[in-house]
Amino acid sequence: MGQQHSEEQGARSVSSEQLSHELALRFARKCFTPLEITHFKDVFRSLADEQDGIHYWKEETLCRFLVIPDALGPGPLVYQMATYLGAFPFPSLAPSILTIEAMLKVVVIMTERYGRVLKNGKANRNKLLFRSLAVFDRRMSSVHEKPPQEALDALQEGKREPGEKAVTSPIQSHAPRFSIDQPINDDEEDEDDDELALAALDSLDAIEVFKLDQRADTKIHHSQIPVDNFRRLLMLLLIIAPLDAQESLSGHAQRLTAARVEGLRRVADSILWSFTPEQNPGIFYQSFNTIIPASLPYMFDGLNPLFEHFLFSKNIDLSKRRKQSSFSTPLSSPIKPSPTVPQVPDTPPEPLLPREGEILDLNVLSQLSFFLKGSSLFRRLRPLYMGGDAGFSMGSIEQKVFNWRAPSLLLVSGTRLPSEPDGARERAFADTLPPKRFPSGVPGNSTSGRVVFGAYLDVPWKHTYKEAIGGPDALLFQLEPIHEVFRASTINTEYATFTKHGISFGSPPPRARPMSGLSQHATMGAVSLLLDASLEFGVFNHDSNGGGSFHPSQIRKNDWQDRFEIESLEVWGCGGDEEAEKQRAAWAFEDREAAARKTLRMGKDVEADRALLEMAGLIGNHNASGGSMG
Repeated sequence: MGQQHSEEQGARSVSSEQLSHELALRFARKCFTPLEITHFKDVFRSLADEQDGIHYWKEETLCRFLVIPDALGPGPLVYQMATYLGAFPFPSLAPSILTIEAMLKVVVIMTERYGRVLKNGKANRNKLLFRSLAVFDRRMSSVHEKPPQEALDALQEGKREPGEKAVTSPIQSHAPRFSIDQPINDDEEDEDDDELALAALDSLDAIEVFKLDQRADTKIHHSQIPVDNFRRLLMLLLIIAPLDAQESLSGHAQRLTAARVEGLRRVADSILWSFTPEQNPGIFYQSFNTIIPASLPYMFDGLNPLFEHFLFSKNIDLSKRRKQSSFSTPLSSPIKPSPTVPQVPDTPPEPLLPREGEILDLNVLSQLSFFLKGSSLFRRLRPLYMGGDAGFSMGSIEQKVFNWRAPSLLLVSGTRLPSEPDGARERAFADTLPPKRFPSGVPGNSTSGRVVFGAYLDVPWKHTYKEAIGGPDALLFQLEPIHEVFRASTINTEYATFTKHGISFGSPPPRARPMSGLSQHATMGAVSLLLDASLEFGVFNHDSNGGGSFHPSQIRKNDWQDRFEIESLEVWGCGGDEEAEKQRAAWAFEDREAAARKTLRMGKDVEADRALLEMAGLIGNHNASGGSMG
């Protein structure tokens, strides 16, 4: 007991503020260049407020500098995240005042530069971001029992249960849309430890201080992100997804028309439904930690360029090099700003999409970038086939798509069919499928029955007679009414087929001639998408038992099947000018070959060639009898 007491006394002798200061200095030395630190200090000091000798940033200052769109309303949430991350690695010190050291830590975490210091930490900030967004409520403290419906309704409406007193949060004034209960002194479980915080204090030889600090922290599984807050954050993340490091958000914010905001909300709701908010008033860590790696691995990537803006000051002339390194002075030392550099008018950036389709617009493009790298999407997509323009036929797809020698995206939208076929066309389509064993998928927030599915094919298209095409990077996904990605399996490689019977993903190629006694119904894979030969109907099948070419859902453990009437169909090529030039060259070659086949080239002796053709019976008097050979 005495030894343990002395260890705790030794841990307490090291001030958390001292350790936080030391960590900020290490971040400054190892995570930034001297020039970047100079820019950061100039940006911070030029906009900071001062009180009692302390320079700090207010919520308004942060939101104005980052150009957070007021129309979306995520400003208080971004500020809440910053005040939590500014206290890193001590959650009990949150919310922190955004001093220059706190803001430096915010920028390091948001831009993922911490790996240069936290060698032993996992390069994953998701848990830290969840903590910065989550709130703790005693009514939701049991993760194994479903909370009473009255508590859910009260949370959704922002009300308190009868007899319960409101608890004021230190950051309530910054995020007035919800109240946060004060943390209780529960013992932290091992799984609640934050890897980044542990790595930070391990680098400072201060693990004991971290353990003491964690006793005052809340259990992560008893916290949740309110649905409304998460929706606002998702809309912001969709806006900043295509952002470059030196690109201002103002240009994107100016294009926020009422129709664009409504489209953002629709996409955000589809993503929200993957976290099952119909059962809970908030997002819990278990679903957060399951869904993001599986279906939204790049969702937070837009935060990196957004916070890189702190490293570019408009007041510093980049043509001049400072003789003295910024590391020789502490972060709080003043710097002399250089004369303002005249701004050169920016050239208009290349559009993110060459044109918008009936399905793919800027909102859906950002949604795709949450699970496909933005570097292969933004300013890299080419419209290959548009059903509304080229016509809904397999021949049109073959003509437009087959010569694209790079990965591509197929998107299809439609309306769910009723359980019982209505009309001759629907009955004919139903007859080609096995009897429907599974119910339809959940409708989400959609009242029209609209569904959007898609596939990413990592190889060029071609006819599939015996073997399917595709590689391990192929994806099958649903975008509406629920966002989810189904990744390729390495056990079964029947990823995609293109035959006279239609297009399928996740199903085996159809037999050329059905064997006697076997059904002529289409063969559906466990997780598969099938479009019929007329491109009039489609079906998405999900068998939770798996075993197919694509893994089943990690979120929805039930079985379902959506049959739908196709309304729009698009194929987009992933590539740039080089891929487009190769496609044009392939088309030109095919045109020359077709022209050559149509032209009958005669030899120099025309009469001899004609006599030869007459002997073959190709021209001349076909009714004449042939001569005797004997």
